[in-house]
Amino acid sequence: MITSFTDKVAVVTGGASGIGYAMAERFLTEGAKVVIADIEQAALDAALRTLGARGEVIGVRTDVSDTASLQNLADRTVEAFGKVNVVCNNAGVETGGTFLNVPEQAWRWVMDVNFFGVLNGCRIFLPLLQQQEEAHIVNTASVAAFNSGSATMMPYCASKFAVLGMTESLEIELRGAGSHVGVSLLAPGPVRTRMPEAERNRPRTVPAATEPARVAVMEALARASAEIGLDPAHVAGLVVDAIRHNQFFVLTHPEMATAGVHKRLRWMETGEAPPVRVPGT
Repeated sequence: MITSFTDKVAVVTGGASGIGYAMAERFLTEGAKVVIADIEQAALDAALRTLGARGEVIGVRTDVSDTASLQNLADRTVEAFGKVNVVCNNAGVETGGTFLNVPEQAWRWVMDVNFFGVLNGCRIFLPLLQQQEEAHIVNTASVAAFNSGSATMMPYCASKFAVLGMTESLEIELRGAGSHVGVSLLAPGPVRTRMPEAERNRPRTVPAATEPARVAVMEALARASAEIGLDPAHVAGLVVDAIRHNQFFVLTHPEMATAGVHKRLRWMETGEAPPVRVPGT
């Protein structure tokens, strides 16, 4: 359990914008030293210019789908600050379409970033965290980890389910072993971020998702994020509180998460299939 962040070292992937940037900013405010990792160099540079006024922070361009790149992030962190206390595996992407129109390259990109980026972040950083008396992992999933069936978002949903299962299992294993490393799962609902624009970072090998149904879903998601989405700073505050209290679930919209769980339980118990969601609504 980390009660004070003063002189602690926090690493945040996807840290140049959105929730990641807000977490980095909050950790600096709390007195931590911060390493932000992001695949977008321009965004990373811009973030460092603003965050640098708040405390000690460095940026490392990182492709979380590449294990060597994550290892470099860990090496650079230890080189700069000598230790790691908090790791937020937060980087994520999204693309999709109707099932038969999603190419294999798109599935692999989403799983490589959203799941394997989190998995390998845990694998690489856990030995470093175990060297500290106070340490914590925060893995970012989504409210989609509890709610299947979002139209055209099957790769994203599957990747976040995988993060949920892995993170729950990791927490149980570490707690059972008496480890002092805490684990939290951040599952955001609508937040004002650039996630609806995630395809801006898709590799050239991944085709753009241009189906009309897909476009409608992304437009609706962008509207919801702008109109009812939480401020990322609020989410960062929830994360800091969860670390302080060694709380596993960090739910920005608990009613959405529990509705998904109840829907699945009802399906299991009664055979009543959940309603179909109309694309764009």
